[in-house]
Amino acid sequence: MTSTANTSTSSRRLPVAAAVALAVGATLLAGCSSSSDTKSDDPLSGDKAGGSTVVVGSNNFAESILIADIYGEALKAKGLKVAYKPNIGSRETTYGLLKNGSITVLPEYNGALLAYLDPKATPKTVAATTAAIDAKLDAKLTLLEPAPAQDKDSVTVNAATAKKYNLTDKSSIADLKDVAKDLVIGGSPEFQTRQQGLVGLKSVYGVEFKSFKALDAGGPLTQAALKKNTVQAADVFTTDPTISKEKFVVLQDPQNLFGFENVQPLVYKSNLPQKGVDALNAVSAKLDTVTLLDLDAQVQLENKDPLDVAKAWLKSAGLI
Repeated sequence: MTSTANTSTSSRRLPVAAAVALAVGATLLAGCSSSSDTKSDDPLSGDKAGGSTVVVGSNNFAESILIADIYGEALKAKGLKVAYKPNIGSRETTYGLLKNGSITVLPEYNGALLAYLDPKATPKTVAATTAAIDAKLDAKLTLLEPAPAQDKDSVTVNAATAKKYNLTDKSSIADLKDVAKDLVIGGSPEFQTRQQGLVGLKSVYGVEFKSFKALDAGGPLTQAALKKNTVQAADVFTTDPTISKEKFVVLQDPQNLFGFENVQPLVYKSNLPQKGVDALNAVSAKLDTVTLLDLDAQVQLENKDPLDVAKAWLKSAGLI
């Protein structure tokens, strides 16, 4: 369906009800287009974008939706026809949609993408991360330039747990080894089986938790469970503004389990012209971590429409 600026808010944000549905594996909601002349179909239908339309997708968490809006509006500014498919789901879903051309552009995080493609890879630099991804990436896809902005997964504990076990932002994940047996950790369902999740926490740090609670991808369910002490630790994204607001403590990752997590556009090559490539690389050049944290705060704490936040930042950065 086609949406206006006034109706795009509900389709782009990930409300608690939608997060619950995603967490229990219910049917994913189709996204809505913010373009006045394009139609966004069910993202799981497998239908490819028609004609010259560039389909910009996002995963099912707020920051991905925001970055997708930044990408889409930057592409529109170059005269490209854009349709949005927000809130699709996890990488296990979106990677397949990219491969079959249902999505043209998706905001990715290079380290997490590499862990999905090659769980055994341990690159030491951003360039090596990109090279390792290229070696495993489907031939129809390509990565564009990485942004300086990073947003990593993390093991984060709530204030009560930090106080009980004398944990600070200088403490390591390894410091949980002797106490994790008494703690419940929460995260997206995928966190339970990923190397950058419970598998790696056990193999790299020797940390095994009392139990795992399936929530959402660092979203409102995870934040609420950590705040209410339903879980004592959780996978929280490091640019999440609720960390400082709720006095959560992010534990250090000295073994680099969560790797490099630069924001990087993943693209279905045949449906993005060179002017689109140039536009997205220009976005990456100006998007740093401080900026991303500020934009996230506007969406998640100030309740602003991510599409409006995206447009305002692009204008301030001279990109539209």
